Amino acid sequence: MAIAGVLAGAGAVGYVLLRPVTGPVPGKVRAERTSALYAPIATRRDDPRPLTAEEVFGRAGTMSAAGVTMHRRQVSASADCAQALWGEPLTAAAAGCVQVVRAGFADAAGGVSGQYTVFDMPEESAADRLVAALRARPAEGFLTLAPGQPPSFDAGHSRAEVRALGHFVVVNWVGPVSDAGPADVTLAQVALEGLGGFVQARVLDAAG
Repeated sequence: MAIAGVLAGAGAVGYVLLRPVTGPVPGKVRAERTSALYAPIATRRDDPRPLTAEEVFGRAGTMSAAGVTMHRRQVSASADCAQALWGEPLTAAAAGCVQVVRAGFADAAGGVSGQYTVFDMPEESAADRLVAALRARPAEGFLTLAPGQPPSFDAGHSRAEVRALGHFVVVNWVGPVSDAGPADVTLAQVALEGLGGFVQARVLDAAG
């Protein structure tokens, strides 16, 4: 029993040590606190339904805007919100998060990739704190790469939109792939913005 306890403890320590201590940082971060528009879902108590990957990403495998199409790669959902983050300030700011749902995306040519990530926080004040941490300390932490994002993702020339929407935090992060040459990521990011529709649906449900 004692040996088993030691091994379990060693495994837990090893897991913590294996979490990335450095990782990709976006070239530009734009952040927004939540607003009164999302008051009906200000807390998880007001909006208790668990988040699902299908609710956020639906069944369609693409998102498009102005002729640019982003193809969805692997989707993941986890109760371990910290695995989607690197850097101690960020993992601390995610305290109280019960779910993280995200997916990697890429355009057909493979020149642009990115991810759309949703954190389910306990209340809007906690969501605002996570947004502030993502905005204020980009050099000390940010998101890990999502499943399906290539290792050659050029984070230094990427753009991230970070927003608190009631008790949710959404991160729309898009950038070029470094071995594919320069790319305009603006429309790719606009295409992924359509995924935020799940929040508006929840606001209407809660308000009704």
